[in-house]
Amino acid sequence: MQETTARRNWRMHAVLLALWFVFSFGVAFFARDLSGIFPSWPLAYWLAAQGSLLVFIGIVVVFAVLANRRELPRSAAQPEEFLLYNRLIHRRFLTFVIGLLLFLLVLGLAEQWGLPKAWVAGIFLLVTLALYAVIGVFARTSDAAEYYVAGRRIPAMYNGMATAADWMSAASFISLAGGLYLQGFSGSGAQPGGLAYVLGWTGGFCLVALLVAPYLRSMNLYTVPDFFVARFGGHWPRRIAAWSAVLCSFTYVVAQLYGVGLITSRLTGVHFEIGILLALGGVLVCSFLGGMRAVTWTQVTQYVVIILAFLIPVSWLSYQQTGNPLAPLAYAQQLVKIGELEKAVSERDSEKEVIAIYARRAAEYERKLQNVEAALAEQRETLRKELRFLNDSKAPDEKIQAVRRALAALPKDANAAREVWSRAMQDNAERAQALGGLAPHSRAFAGDPRGSPAEQGEFEASRANFLALMFCLMVGTVGLPHLLTRFYTAPSVAQARSSVAWSLVFIGLLYLSAPALAVLVKFEVLSHLVGQPIADLPAWMLQWSRDPNLLAFSDVNLDGLLQFSELRVGADLLMLASPDIGGLPYVVSVLVAAGGLAAALSTADGLLLTIGNALAHDMYFEGNGNKAESMRRVMLSKFALLVVALVAAYVAAQRPAGILYLVSASFSLAGAAFVPAMVLGIFWKRMTRAGAVGGMLAGLGTTVAYMVLNFPASAQWLGLTQDYLWFGIQPVSAAVFGVPAGFIVAVVLSLLSGRQTSPNQDAAPFSR
Repeated sequence: MQETTARRNWRMHAVLLALWFVFSFGVAFFARDLSGIFPSWPLAYWLAAQGSLLVFIGIVVVFAVLANRRELPRSAAQPEEFLLYNRLIHRRFLTFVIGLLLFLLVLGLAEQWGLPKAWVAGIFLLVTLALYAVIGVFARTSDAAEYYVAGRRIPAMYNGMATAADWMSAASFISLAGGLYLQGFSGSGAQPGGLAYVLGWTGGFCLVALLVAPYLRSMNLYTVPDFFVARFGGHWPRRIAAWSAVLCSFTYVVAQLYGVGLITSRLTGVHFEIGILLALGGVLVCSFLGGMRAVTWTQVTQYVVIILAFLIPVSWLSYQQTGNPLAPLAYAQQLVKIGELEKAVSERDSEKEVIAIYARRAAEYERKLQNVEAALAEQRETLRKELRFLNDSKAPDEKIQAVRRALAALPKDANAAREVWSRAMQDNAERAQALGGLAPHSRAFAGDPRGSPAEQGEFEASRANFLALMFCLMVGTVGLPHLLTRFYTAPSVAQARSSVAWSLVFIGLLYLSAPALAVLVKFEVLSHLVGQPIADLPAWMLQWSRDPNLLAFSDVNLDGLLQFSELRVGADLLMLASPDIGGLPYVVSVLVAAGGLAAALSTADGLLLTIGNALAHDMYFEGNGNKAESMRRVMLSKFALLVVALVAAYVAAQRPAGILYLVSASFSLAGAAFVPAMVLGIFWKRMTRAGAVGGMLAGLGTTVAYMVLNFPASAQWLGLTQDYLWFGIQPVSAAVFGVPAGFIVAVVLSLLSGRQTSPNQDAAPFSR
């Protein structure tokens, strides 16, 4: 009977994993060949943007239903206490949703009656942050089980909702639609991505459900590093896992605090750095006082804010353009029109003129870089001569001040000039291409598989980077400690499986809509903005262009009209500006900003909690669970959380990189550090402590080294003058090398070190 059950489990896993592989890597690899129409969609685009996601949801739901049905008798009834608890939670949740909708309505009416916008923004910000703080105060605890895993009594649906909020970070809410706008289906050159983010971040949940979450939950752990000591014993597996958790979570939390600063400064008008500190207070109150119990219920409330903030402007834009508010169903017609508009724009003489100007600028910067010192001295002397001439000729003060500013803005030395001019040359070279360097929106991969050797090489590199990024996002999902800890809070293994299914359902609501938003905004730009007089551009463009990182435009060819190549849109703009683009009331803009803030705060909560627990529970106390130390462990976790939060806020204030890049990098780090040792530890009885330690070090070391050698800032700091790309893979996808290295080293060392007993070695998932 036991062998029959094991065979059934293996068969079910094999079928579902095969289905996952076909609708992820199969769809991506053959995207250029899937040229049909379904029913009015380009088939490859629909599969990558929607079809595969729906299949992924089906996989985790089917797995949860079948596995839970085999594990639990159909006649098994839920305990009465659990049912009463569920009904209480349902009532409270419904009350909150109704209260939030009424609050939005009242604020909207107050705005119509003349309440100043600053008051609308301030009231909404204070109320939402106060709500999160109140939850933290009422859920405060010093009990270890409540602090670390919320007492293991969070119902599956709410656990899924909290996981979705934890998952839909600033990258998903703020940057995903913007990334899709800029990269289209697959991106090109140094920006591989596009729909790889949708496929990777959702397909990874299939692996979480099938390979990891139920088995970790069955071990009644507190943290992810707990698994490594429970499975392998000794100190080093836990210590390496704890440091890895700190590294990937810290990279991730910096991106969230960057988003917090961006949104809070937009919402309140304060400086970026002050915005980070203001919103950080809401994070600390929840995670500091109540741990996982407070964070969970805060994240449930934040999910409601997030999903309303995303769906309302997307639905309104869809209704404006197509007459159908269901954006995921309606935007196919706009996608087809975008292809026609892109072709028409590319053929305009004015657009070609702008591209030629950018090409000349790139060539000029290239000339300067051939002899930086001489070029810098020449430019400085030219400006000084011009300044003397203007002073001698009694020129207007405005001209004199402009030259002085240009002189002051020159790089201070040759090294600074080389850095500035290299960036400028690359930027102008990218914009000196059709569509300002953006890929055609629905095209799968750059280049041409049937073209010249150069075009074939470009196609292979584009497809390889797409597949590599998708792989890294998927395995990173499996390895993220703050995500896996969420499933420890479920009451049982069956509830953990159901939690994964609910998580992907709630995440899918946003991920089905993000590609729609990118298409709708691009159609708005191509059809209503491009070709218009710059003096007549809408007010929202002038407002958002105050931050050139979000929006910038200039009349490059001096014809008074806006060309597509003259417009630069930042990835972080689209979602935040969507209410302004659609002409919605200001209260919706505030809701969107609050949604982005909730997305960043919810993820930051979980990440800071993970880092604090790794430092205190896993490194200082090393999991010592006696009751006398319980309160000390919790207090030290809180102190570590506070210190890490302040350090992360400082790093985020330096704006080290874009949100999407930082988050993607953290996925590579998590996947390489945890997945090989974790998956082998669960499914392979011969996995040993030496294999786990070697696998984690090899995977993480390979990934970090590849990133450091190829990331521009670190390469310049090290004095490297060339890249060290393997097979043309970009550094954000470094785990495509780190994960195989981790698996190979773990297997080899396990075989060499021989069979090793460990506390849970015989608890292989299919042995029962």
